[in-house]
Amino acid sequence: MEQTKVESPYKGPSIEPLSMKSLLEAGVHFGHQTKRWEPRMKQYIFTQRNGIHIIDLQQTLQLVQRACRFVSDLVANGGTILFVGTKKQAQEIMVAEANRCGMFYVNQRWLGGTLTNWQTIKGRIDQLNRLEEREARGEFSRLPKKEGLKLQDELHRLRKYLSGLQFMRTPPTAVFLVDLEKERIAVEETIKMRLPTVALVDTNCNPRIIDHPIPGNDDAIRSIKLIVGRIADAVIDGQARRKASLEEDAKRLAEELAATAIGDFSQEGSVVGRVNESPLETEIKVEPVKAVVDEVEYGSDSVAPTEIRVEASEERASQESLHSGTFAETDEHPESTIKEEPSKDS
Repeated sequence: MEQTKVESPYKGPSIEPLSMKSLLEAGVHFGHQTKRWEPRMKQYIFTQRNGIHIIDLQQTLQLVQRACRFVSDLVANGGTILFVGTKKQAQEIMVAEANRCGMFYVNQRWLGGTLTNWQTIKGRIDQLNRLEEREARGEFSRLPKKEGLKLQDELHRLRKYLSGLQFMRTPPTAVFLVDLEKERIAVEETIKMRLPTVALVDTNCNPRIIDHPIPGNDDAIRSIKLIVGRIADAVIDGQARRKASLEEDAKRLAEELAATAIGDFSQEGSVVGRVNESPLETEIKVEPVKAVVDEVEYGSDSVAPTEIRVEASEERASQESLHSGTFAETDEHPESTIKEEPSKDS
């Protein structure tokens, strides 16, 4: 299978590494009997004692950290994990750890086509939601007894197999499994769907079909609880990293919007300032002309004021003609208008 590498730019808090003592106390190093071993697990076997293989815990420590980093990065990028463990020792642990980290789980029989025939499974999940709504409204009590019992049986069966998938709207991004021999159908579906896998692999399993194998005891309850708990901690760490990165992105976006708004406001202020300055310049140009005219009107010479008024009126007329683009006929031929006046009187 192709391994999916997910890298997150945000550096969140790292998960504390496991200790050799905790692995020994949980019995992770015990494998199966030598006569039931898988030859492809040879690289992870340290020795054999009393007809039982002993797993190399040094490699287990490294591979657990590697799997936790992968899961944390996957969840930090928005991925989801499906916990799969249907054997008796793992059922309660899967439910508890999946609920603790807010992921999905399968702890009963794996329904064929859960991944490859997702639309059919999704239809049964929708039916489960509809039956729960009808039960909450009290419709079962108003139905005939036989029909109500039939719906109750269907609801109980759907809850048993699909309760861990009830809120899963799309197929998961990755799958975590316990005991590959028992979950053979689930492994085949993940291979067909090209989904990355993480699994607790015992000495009777093939580790080459898993992207991130964790060699260890998949029969002891303490061993399963320890490894599944570490995967759930990695999921929680990835969720915290994703939340922090989203908050940083929102903060950065708010700062960019604020900077853009300030820039637009400054540009509008400069335009308004230019518009307000233009009338002031016109008034400053016009006021000196009026002042000169007023000073001359109060002068001693009676001829000069008339000439200045004519010049001022001609300047105003020339300015108005420049704005309008045409000259008045009376300004071009002043003599003709003066000569025509006596003829009208006669």
